[in-house]
Formats: sequence, structure tokens, C-alpha cells
Amino acid sequence: MSKFQLEILQKLSDLNEINSTLQCFPAVDPQDVLSALNSLKAHAKLNYTKKDILYYDLSSEGQDILANGSHEMKLLQLVKELGKLQIKDVGAKLGPNGKVGQARAFKNGWIIKNKDNELEVSEKVTETPEDETKLLLAKILEGQDSSIDAKTLADLKKRKLIVPRKQTDFSVTKGDDFSLELTKLETEITSEMIVNGSYKDCKFKPYNFNSEGVDVQSGALHPLSKVREEFRQIFFSMGFSEMPANQYVETGFWNFDALYVPQQHPARDLQDTFYIKDPLTSDLPEDKTYMNNIKAVHENGKFDSIGYRYNWKEAECQKLVLRTHSTAISAAMLHQLAKDPKPTRLFSIDRVFRNEAVDATHLAEFHQVEGVLADYNITLGDLINFMEEFFAKMGVTGLRFKPTYNPYTEPSMEIFSWHEGLHKWVEIGNSGMFRPEMLESMGLPRGLRVLGWGLSLERPTMIKYKVQNIRELLGHKVSLDFIETNPAARLDEDLYD
Repeated sequence: MSKFQLEILQKLSDLNEINSTLQCFPAVDPQDVLSALNSLKAHAKLNYTKKDILYYDLSSEGQDILANGSHEMKLLQLVKELGKLQIKDVGAKLGPNGKVGQARAFKNGWIIKNKDNELEVSEKVTETPEDETKLLLAKILEGQDSSIDAKTLADLKKRKLIVPRKQTDFSVTKGDDFSLELTKLETEITSEMIVNGSYKDCKFKPYNFNSEGVDVQSGALHPLSKVREEFRQIFFSMGFSEMPANQYVETGFWNFDALYVPQQHPARDLQDTFYIKDPLTSDLPEDKTYMNNIKAVHENGKFDSIGYRYNWKEAECQKLVLRTHSTAISAAMLHQLAKDPKPTRLFSIDRVFRNEAVDATHLAEFHQVEGVLADYNITLGDLINFMEEFFAKMGVTGLRFKPTYNPYTEPSMEIFSWHEGLHKWVEIGNSGMFRPEMLESMGLPRGLRVLGWGLSLERPTMIKYKVQNIRELLGHKVSLDFIETNPAARLDEDLYD
């Protein structure tokens, strides 16, 4: 037991109750008082009640007023001495506080303004009035602020004449096991106590069944990882195979040319695409027939296409870029499929990069869910039906589809879903049927049609977790608490039906 703890118990024994520790122990820091009280309370020696008391100290300006009078009183005395005072001279005579004194002297009715814009003493002032501000500050200095109404105190604080100061006080009463001695409480029973029977004479510290254990520090899956895995399981349940998607750098050929994107397209400009400086270029496919088909399709048209009517340059498609969409992977996989054409379902989920402005729904780096479905005699209706079925497994229903333009799909559709947080329809994907001139250039038979779509992983995650700003989901602004406390994405019961 510390010396101060013994003082508290002795004082409590003498008084039977301590109404104020501030009065009994004025020289002791309240934090030290609290620490001692908590220790004694744990041994059931006492109980205490905490209360915060608000005091006020005078600011430097308040101390000056207490010593020399208020600004309004100084102005009144000055006008009395001079008889009249030009308003423009108030600041020069009384300094920066002159205007404050003028306003309060007018409010008190001590001075008036004549027609010559001069200050005169009001006829109501027959003798020197009481300096109310000075008197109030004197009361506060003497600790009589409780006699001052709250409105007046608020006004003095607003004028920065007083500064609030909080002090913590405690009232203390005896506990169930009060005594002037402090017995050490045992925290656990040992085998030795049981053998020698000493546990019978020991006093044990009460067990706190309401206390919680220390949180276990462990890793947590990011919400994007959870939704990504949910997407993967949905794809697998629908008969899809996963494409290799870990190649972030692509040639312009696979990223653009193979997808029937002309070399003059705005998407290939620096302001939309990240180009690689070192190395600048890479090799192209060795399939000369395929390369010749691409050249023909772009320049003059082929496979019922009229082309873009420009001189296609092989050097342009050798440039390396950070892939702007994972459709570049799909194009390479479809080219492989041409060696053995058959109905196929493929998907990939990985990062893509676009040189665009960052806002609440856009990032320069994000994840794309890419899928292709190749089969004979399928139509756009099959794509709509698939999208509705796919998102229903995610718990997202009521989709909307809007016609759009893509260089490599025709017809094409944008996919929208309602976002409860943003209270608007948000685009979550793009889709369409790959153009014949793109597929037949690879050597795929005309009857084999391919449905393709690209979906943002971030947008559905934002909708599912009610995130309003994408920068709170991915990037340096992500809260670790958000990652740790959000549950795993729920897989619907019918996922594997």
C-alpha cells in the first residue's frame, strides 16, 4: 500500500465520507487520486463518484481590465476629459480595443454620436457608472462564477476575457471490506495451495466475467478479394475455366489491333493509355496468316467488313502498353481456340490500367472481370439472360441494359445496376458479341459466335458493401478497420444448384 493510499483510508475513517478530494488533497494531481482510488476500489476498500467542475481563469486581456478598467469605461473617461471625440480618433487614442469599448459604451447608453460624427457623454450619465465588466471579472477571480448567469459567462468567453478550466473531483464512501490495511489478493489458485491447504486462508481477486480478452491480431481478406472469390466460384459453378491473367504488359497488337481497334482510335492516345518506355516494343505473333488477315481487315476490310481505309503499320502494334482491358487476354485465348474450335467458356479477374482522372467512381488502376462464351447459334438474348443469371447469384437484380459502341463487338451493351449509397444507376460492365471480322481473322469458323463482357470488380463491391467512394475501397485512403470488420461476401444457397 502506498503512503497516499493510506492517507485516503485514514481520512475516510476519520470523516466516514469524503465529499471532495480536491478539498482534502488539494496538492495531489487528480490523475494520481484516480489511480489510488481505482486500486483501493479493486480491493473493496471504498467506492467513489467522479464529477467534473468547471472553473474560469482570466485571460491576459481580462487581467488588464481587472487592473485598469474595461475598454468602455476607458472610452467614457476619455470623452469626459475631452468633452468631444471624433469617432475616427477612437482607435488612435485607445488602440485596437477602442472599437470594442465604443460598441459596449453605446450599448450601455454611456455615449452618443452628434451630427458632426463626434462622441459625447450621454445626458443619462450624471455620475460615473459602475464598471460591470470589471466587477464580473473580479467575481470570477474570487471563485464566485456560480453567481453569474450562463448567458453572461458565454459573453465573457466570446470576448475572450475568461478561459474555461476543468477540474476533476471525487466523492468517496467506504466499501464492503473497508479497513486501514490492504491485503494482497491472490489472482490464481496453485497446486501448492491445494496440497498444503493454504488456499483456505487466502483472499482471491474477484473474476471479472464482463471483461473481454485482447483482440487477436490477424490478417483479414480485403472486400475486393472476397467478392473476387465469389465471382470465381460463380463462374466455376456455371462451367467456366479461368484464363491466365498475370501478364500486365501487352503489345498494342493484342490490346488494340487484334480487337479491331484502329490505330488512330482515341483510346490509343497517351492521355488514355500508359505506354512502356523500356523496352518500347515486343515481338508479334508468328502466325503470318493471322497477321495478314488483321492487316487486310484494318486497311480495306475482309470477312464482310469494309475496314477503316488507312495504312496499317506493324510497328504501331509492337508498342508495349499496360493493358487497358483484360479483353487482350480473351483475344489471345480465342486465337488459341481457332486450332481446335469448340464451345468454350472462359473468364479472368485481374488488374487493368487506364490513364484517366480519379474520382468517386473511377481509378487509374482497377480490376476487371472478363468473360467469353463461345458456342454455335447463340444471340444477344443469350447474353442478356446470362448477365441476369450471373448477377442474381451475387444478389444483384433489376439490371438495365443500354446500347453502346465498341470497336470489337456488335451489337454492344452497357450494364447498369442501382447503387443505394449514391442513389443512382451505376455502370458495372460492358458487353457484346465479338465482330465476325475479328473472329474469322483468327481462323474461327463463321458459325461459332462469341459473347464477351467486361465487368468492374470495384463497382459491384461498392454496391454490395455500400461504399460511396471507390478511393475508400482501393488505394492509400482505405481504412484498415473497414477491411477487418466487414464480413465475407455471402454466397447464395443456390450457387451450386
